[in-house]
Amino acid sequence: MALKYYHAEPAANSLKSMIPLIEKGLDWESAYVDLHKFEQHQPWFTAINPEGQVPVLDHDGAIITHTTVINEYLEDAFPEDQPDSGPLRPRDPVGAARMRYWNKFVDEHVMNFVSMHGWHRMVGIIARNIESGEFEKLLENIPLPDQRKKWATARSGFSESDLANATAKIEYAVDKVERQLGETAWLAGDAYTLADINFYSHCGMMVERMFPDMEIARRCPRLVEWRERMTARPAVARALAGEDRTAPGLRTWTGHAR
Repeated sequence: MALKYYHAEPAANSLKSMIPLIEKGLDWESAYVDLHKFEQHQPWFTAINPEGQVPVLDHDGAIITHTTVINEYLEDAFPEDQPDSGPLRPRDPVGAARMRYWNKFVDEHVMNFVSMHGWHRMVGIIARNIESGEFEKLLENIPLPDQRKKWATARSGFSESDLANATAKIEYAVDKVERQLGETAWLAGDAYTLADINFYSHCGMMVERMFPDMEIARRCPRLVEWRERMTARPAVARALAGEDRTAPGLRTWTGHAR
């Protein structure tokens, strides 16, 4: 059975489902989608995912979208334990519920707020460098109304109040994670799960580089130690070494641009 993974650079959403593919030892084909060339909005890609967003998993013609769904699908489709990870979703109901709680928290209360800063710093630069007529054509090709609005907002700039609110949400999240890691080795308990992959991909891997004023090393030493354990995992290291066509000056997700 063939697996094909459509993705961008190994950060945020694209990283989040790439790590489980590698952790589980699956054979999969990488299909890089160049977001700087707006390939995600081209007809060839919207024929695969009408929402025009990466990543996408194609499993023998079954198209799975949205990273939290993709990751649970992989656990259902390939339940075999791997020696380096074991199941990435606990098999007991309580453990699975704890994992899903943290995934819901990251999806709803972390991801979009970190993303806002990324869009403000990176996509805003890209959007402002596009001529007005070309920018209008770009907006017309974006399938999701909310994404069209996000591009327009990035071009004009997010408000200081919205950015401050996003920063406050991230501060709350890192403090919450720090407290949890004082009780358990991993976010959902004593085992490494999809919840750890989720938070790492969207916030944990680069929060101190994106937000140096938070002084994460002082504020959240357990989070830093957890992040180092995550980064040291062979599957994570392999994913992070994946293809990245982003200009160095625009790599906000990895902390190069502020």
